Amino acid sequence: MKYVIPFLSILLLASCNPSHPVVSCETYTEADDPDTTQVDWSQVDGLHYSFGTIDQRYAKSAVPQLTQTTEWSGSGWRGETISAQLVLWSNQAADQIEFAFSPFKSANGETMDPSIGQARFVRYVLTDVFAPGCGYRKPEDFPVSLSADALDNVSCFDMAAGTTLPVWLTFDIPPDASPGIYTGTLNLYAQNQATRELTLSIEVLPQTLPAPSDWAFHLDMWQHPSAVARVHGVKVWSEEHWELMKAPMKMLADAGQKVITANLNKDPWNNQCFDPYEDMIRWTKKADGTWEYDYAIFDRWVNFMRNLGVNKLINCYSLLPWNHEIHYLDAQTGDTVNVSAKPGSKEFTELWTPFLTSFRDHLKDKGWLAFTNIAMDERSPEEMKIALELLQKVVPEMGVALADNHKSYREYPMLKDICVAFGADFDKKDLAFRKENDLISTYYVCCSDEFPNIFTFSDPSEAVFMGWYARAAGLDGYLHWSYNSWTENPLIDSRFRTWPAGDTYIIYPDGRSSIRFERAKEGIQDAEKIRILREQFTAASETEKLNTLEEAVAPFNIKRPSGMTCAELVNQGKNVLKELSR
Repeated sequence: MKYVIPFLSILLLASCNPSHPVVSCETYTEADDPDTTQVDWSQVDGLHYSFGTIDQRYAKSAVPQLTQTTEWSGSGWRGETISAQLVLWSNQAADQIEFAFSPFKSANGETMDPSIGQARFVRYVLTDVFAPGCGYRKPEDFPVSLSADALDNVSCFDMAAGTTLPVWLTFDIPPDASPGIYTGTLNLYAQNQATRELTLSIEVLPQTLPAPSDWAFHLDMWQHPSAVARVHGVKVWSEEHWELMKAPMKMLADAGQKVITANLNKDPWNNQCFDPYEDMIRWTKKADGTWEYDYAIFDRWVNFMRNLGVNKLINCYSLLPWNHEIHYLDAQTGDTVNVSAKPGSKEFTELWTPFLTSFRDHLKDKGWLAFTNIAMDERSPEEMKIALELLQKVVPEMGVALADNHKSYREYPMLKDICVAFGADFDKKDLAFRKENDLISTYYVCCSDEFPNIFTFSDPSEAVFMGWYARAAGLDGYLHWSYNSWTENPLIDSRFRTWPAGDTYIIYPDGRSSIRFERAKEGIQDAEKIRILREQFTAASETEKLNTLEEAVAPFNIKRPSGMTCAELVNQGKNVLKELSR
């Protein structure tokens, strides 16, 4: 089924912002609020606004419990992106809401351009209200609510009466900004209403965050190209498809993504998503029984992602697909043939051996062999043993990546990239061995992890926690299986089969970010800052500062906060990090 994003286009006859020309206000329809509880808006008179907290999702149909404040202050390193949340609510319709930032100026005359600020309207998607888990329930058996999550890239918005409208603000601090406190304003415009002015203050700290491509944090979010084609109603691998992938994949590169996700044959996960993964490498069995492999799409995909800045690893799924099936074109009959090639079977060896040797030679020719892994996901130790033995015999030069929850694979040094389930943990000796040999060690969360996670009903601070946890546990980063495996109507409904809502994607079509994605990037930035400060304090023998930093990071090596909320734990750590950054 093809899903095309529903848009509602409104032409503004006049802009509310005197500095803006007449614009077309284009947005999409969102789901009705399933919460039919009557809310008393009688005590609200007209449009109200206040800065809130980025640790809360504000309900659409409820009056927010906020004391009005029109001043906000934040701080960050040079090169860092920081966030704030403005909340609007009104008992009357407010049309053509727009925002404009002023320049940001310091006391000594330094200036940051207004373009460092961005205001995005927070949109609501359907989510569920229940504990996570996989494969044992029906989504319709659980309550449904709206979650404030998607960030819409429109310049103006019409607000309905009796609703709350959050606005997500981000500030990209220039890497060459001079340290100091900069102040500016945010003007709020609405049709037939006076302009509101809000005060912004940003403290630029003296430390500098490198460009995302230079971050050491190992971010691995699996990309799903086919989903982009289906959502936009274009042919997969068409020129339109490649163009439409630029915005979402550039967003991922700008978050510090290190891994290109590629598939070797048939959908490696046996269609666990709404969209199957389309072939990147086409296998053909010729009439004489020999094999031909077409790498054109694979090559273009790798070059496409590398040109966007994702260039550390190529992880290719899978030598062990979930249903063990391989398919190929029979040149003699013209038919597509599906073969079950279970590990240990004759078919497994006969089909994979010629491919692996051809693939190795192709990677050598492209100069990619050193950073390409044959990847497997949640396979049994018995199957892994057979697969690894075949790889060692046929292509010992190839690296291997594995996402799993088994504890010890030190006997296989070709496992260059291991990711364990949150809660499974690495054996201490395993982790020490991997660090000594410069091997990648990360963790992942999935549908069964109630905490931490990035579901559309998760506490937003949990996305930040995940970056801190990686540093506290001595890991290189984390993996999430679903960057953009969109549901049928991702802008409307984040639920999918028996998966917890939002598990299958963290961004939205057309390059729309989310509260979850912005907070996840925040946690990755924090992890990078921890690494940099550790190195600085160690090199300078600043033992007291190093101890203070480690004392702030250590409480994150837990499976769930106790005695405080996740947001309190995160903010406690961030405050220490801020003071040490001065």
